[in-house]
Amino acid sequence: MSLAVPPGGTRPAVPELLRRHWPLLPLAATVLLLLAPIAAGDATTSGKVGPADAASLLLVLVCAVQALRGRVRELGPLGVLVLGAPALGLAVATATAGDPYVALPGFVRYLQVFVLVPAAIVLLVRDAGEFRLAAGCFVVLALVQGAVGVVQYATHTGASYQGQDVRAVGTFGPGDVMGMATVVAYGLVVATAAALAPGLPPRVRRMAGGAALVLVVPLVLSFSRGSWIATAGAAVLVMVLAGIRRALKVLLALAAAGVVLVGGFGVGSEMVTERLTSITQVSSAPDQSVIDRYTMWAAAESMWRERPAVGVGLKGFPANRDGHSSLGLSSGSDTAGAGQAYIRQPLLSPHNMYLLVLSEQGLLGLIALAGGWAALLVAGIRRCMSGRGPRDCGLIAIGLFAWQLTDFLYADIGGPSTVLTGVIIGLAAWWALPSPSGDDAVPGGPGRPWARTAPGAGSGPGAAAAAGGRTGGVAGLRAVPGADGR
Repeated sequence: MSLAVPPGGTRPAVPELLRRHWPLLPLAATVLLLLAPIAAGDATTSGKVGPADAASLLLVLVCAVQALRGRVRELGPLGVLVLGAPALGLAVATATAGDPYVALPGFVRYLQVFVLVPAAIVLLVRDAGEFRLAAGCFVVLALVQGAVGVVQYATHTGASYQGQDVRAVGTFGPGDVMGMATVVAYGLVVATAAALAPGLPPRVRRMAGGAALVLVVPLVLSFSRGSWIATAGAAVLVMVLAGIRRALKVLLALAAAGVVLVGGFGVGSEMVTERLTSITQVSSAPDQSVIDRYTMWAAAESMWRERPAVGVGLKGFPANRDGHSSLGLSSGSDTAGAGQAYIRQPLLSPHNMYLLVLSEQGLLGLIALAGGWAALLVAGIRRCMSGRGPRDCGLIAIGLFAWQLTDFLYADIGGPSTVLTGVIIGLAAWWALPSPSGDDAVPGGPGRPWARTAPGAGSGPGAAAAAGGRTGGVAGLRAVPGADGR
């Protein structure tokens, strides 16, 4: 998809596109570098810096350089408060931890995911075209990882599940069984939102709808109950915001795909049925994984009650877990398959982001983080319902953010895909916090020399746009059907 079309109607050359949008290269790399195979290992190695993390740090560096040059998007007081408040809570939780040295890596990780990466995206992504480019990277990542997962299921080379190596995990391996499910769900939500967006060209919507249907298969084969629930919730929200008529069409298509895949072709039918049934058995006949989760939730609550204001400190949950857990907690979870030998993974977190923050950072940290997330979600939905801004960007941002907030009810950060959480928060903030100058929906803006009208334009769309205070590049983008969200 072209980000800008000059008044003459010809597409810009690749060097020109790179010159215009080079600050986005680290953002695209942050997402796409998760395609690289990840070496199998235990959960204790999850804190290592991977290629995607390195790209995110480069993104922050580029943002800092562009900010010094005055070439970043404007940010209002609400944006400063929402993106900056978590840093205060993190600093307090680190300083008051029992061992600040142990808490320091947690401070850096949280700062990266919840402050620096989101802020860099809000400041660097200048218009709807660049937003769409970032969202498109999620679909590419999901399609490739999903294809790997389907092959793993078909060839019995996936992670171990019920005694068979059939669980689709992509390149993330059995040590991070949620990795593939997470990125596939991201791509499915983006594709669904694009398929429902009224402002995009019909060809783009059809391609997005096809991608969404394809991604249902690896998501089902991930056997991830949490991802299923979060995806269903996010998809329903996107459909409601897009309109009931469009929502019914997508629901019918997804239902038909599910019937054909599971009922007709028998894609994991017995295992999927058992997994779905287990969702309703969390109280009557829960499996060990559910028992462990409830036990760790209780432990997190007990830690918070011990230190309600600031918690036990970042990275403090593992050290305090046994002192607050009942005897029903197992020693870990079994992982094997997908090229990895049997490993007993330790349980190092409560698998609930809100309880993890509450136990380690107390009420101060939870209000700073979750309070900002709630503000972004409400502001984003209000902007989408008001009809302001490109509609497809709003549906994508809200869908991804709603998925993440729902998934946080039974998952937390950890593993290589964690960096994408920061990207999603950044995209949600970009949509919910429009620039005071109002240049979000069009290319150009303060400090972008390529956005100025070419000398001697004289007449035509470029001159007309310049006369109205817009640039030739903006006029070109508006020549693309649906490019401005209408």
